[in-house]
Amino acid sequence: MPTVPPASKTAEAVDVTALLERGRTLATPVLRAAVDRLAPPMDTVAAYHFGWIDAQGRPAEGDGGKAVRPALAVMSAEVMSAAPETGVPGAVAVELVHNFSLLHDDLMDGDEQRRHRDTVWKVHGPAQAILVGDALFALAGEVLLELGTVEAGRATRRLTTATRALIDGQAQDISYEHRDRVSVAECLEMEGNKTGALLACASSIGAVLGGADDRTADTLEKYGYHLGLAFQAVDDLLGIWGDPVSTGKQTWSDLRQRKKSLPVVAALAAGGSASERLGELLAADAKASDFENFSEEEFAARAALIEEAGGREWTADEARRQHTIAIEALDAVDMPDRVRAQFTALADFVVVRKR
Repeated sequence: MPTVPPASKTAEAVDVTALLERGRTLATPVLRAAVDRLAPPMDTVAAYHFGWIDAQGRPAEGDGGKAVRPALAVMSAEVMSAAPETGVPGAVAVELVHNFSLLHDDLMDGDEQRRHRDTVWKVHGPAQAILVGDALFALAGEVLLELGTVEAGRATRRLTTATRALIDGQAQDISYEHRDRVSVAECLEMEGNKTGALLACASSIGAVLGGADDRTADTLEKYGYHLGLAFQAVDDLLGIWGDPVSTGKQTWSDLRQRKKSLPVVAALAAGGSASERLGELLAADAKASDFENFSEEEFAARAALIEEAGGREWTADEARRQHTIAIEALDAVDMPDRVRAQFTALADFVVVRKR
């Protein structure tokens, strides 16, 4: 996985695990209260998705994800020297939109596992996955607008704009699966929409609720957008070479779905014998009637060609490059040193994670 040196000694001293846990702890009660508004059986289906109950409806301590977005929303409120709680409605709204997208993405991609458990569509059926996803999206707007403030209206506008970009990114991702070639620029645009837009919103929404002007919010969004591109680059590496025990997904997950992720696209653009052989194999895969029955060795061979063509190294370098741009964006925002160190440390965490 890509590694980066700590951006500062102060950032190195930040306990990122505690930072993530704080965001989760502050957001979860409000998130649960929002989900409880849903009509049965959507409330229990959503609770299963969030890991609060198992498939039989019994209380569970499931993996609720990394909680990067709630942490960012809470931290961004502190940019304005507001209490962390100021960012909680934003944290919950962003988390609702994020999980709306996961429910729909899992169904569209045919993913049967998420966070080491069967996905909602696998357990409760495609119709419930669609309905609950729609309901979570509607709840996100409610949670913000119920605040009844000018700042809440501004935050909602930013969230809806980010959501539209996220949906654009998913549409691009699906369309790319059916194309023989996708450029690196197209892939980065798609990933900026699909991942960068919502992380950008999370990085600014707490500050907006705390009274930040548009210039400050836009600059925080720049940090979050490039953090999102670094985040997705690492995800793309994990989608091919990640340990299933850590990721909760199948081996060679993205290759099984024919995803045109950054390592694949970069390898195809590199030229050379490995790149050409990879292109030939992927073109044949698109027409293969027995693709779903390919052996582990066949997927491993494709992963080896991607690495030989330089796709793995290029993507790791890109993760580090986007990380640097994100950190440099913080220089244009006046904020307490402690909060700056937290933003920096979280960016470092994103680029060295293993799941």
